Amino acid sequence: MELNNLTIDTPPRDAASIVLLRDGAQGLEVLLMRRHPDSNVLGGAYVFPGGKLERSDSSAPLLRSHLDTPPADLHASLGESGLAVEHAAGLYACAVREAFEESGLLFATRHGKPLTADECRSAIRTVRTGTPFETLLDTQDWLLTTQALVPWTRWITSRQPSLITRRFDTRFFLAAAPEGQQVRQDEHEMTEARWLTPRKALTEYRDHQIDMIPPQLIGLMHLLTLPDVASAMDQARSRRPPLMQSHALNFGNQRVLCYPGDPEHPIQTRALPAPTRLIWRDKRFQPPEGLDALLA
Repeated sequence: MELNNLTIDTPPRDAASIVLLRDGAQGLEVLLMRRHPDSNVLGGAYVFPGGKLERSDSSAPLLRSHLDTPPADLHASLGESGLAVEHAAGLYACAVREAFEESGLLFATRHGKPLTADECRSAIRTVRTGTPFETLLDTQDWLLTTQALVPWTRWITSRQPSLITRRFDTRFFLAAAPEGQQVRQDEHEMTEARWLTPRKALTEYRDHQIDMIPPQLIGLMHLLTLPDVASAMDQARSRRPPLMQSHALNFGNQRVLCYPGDPEHPIQTRALPAPTRLIWRDKRFQPPEGLDALLA
């Protein structure tokens, strides 16, 4: 991946993403998915499943009939008073839809019971052969289990993005992977899916085996401090999701991204228990002390 020096004046597009978690033999594991190498957005990078908010995500029929939580409660949980209720609830629906389309994992119930493995396999085949997600919901008596999603962070791409050429306003949610379901990447947007501990993912990134971008890096550095799914979910529930917007500086040929709590950032309150700046070095964004020190 290479740095760019663009300044983008267009407003960011709303998006949502789920950081899927499970407990493994070595501790907390995170689902990372590799974007298709030919994609014009982060081709080949490992990301959390997610994508752009669509108009259908906030449609009245979906919000009225297919959510397990009232839209007003979902709005309150995001902690963004300036956001319309329907828009906030739509971000939850977007996160569920995108995670389903890309990973095959579906947060939904029928008559209060989790979907069976056969139902999930049938549903992903239906969507991947062209049926819109909202049409699938309309033909099934399903509720999206938005209660399983806990708001975690909000990332707004700066006007001077370092690795992409578009701006997004992305709400990241934490969720434990649904039991009894298996990941099935779509082989279109996502070509690989891997469950990795934060330490393993950061080690492979350090060693140039995989590529990632700052939201994934900072997120994994945060999760590195947590032992299991329960502790990650409890911590996320205990606070309002912080806004993570980088403040980019150039020191000669060196690009530095500062985050809330860094001396060079306009917001002095630390947002996450993770490094407050990343430095572009060895074609990697990494903390000032280096990834070896972080992983020691």
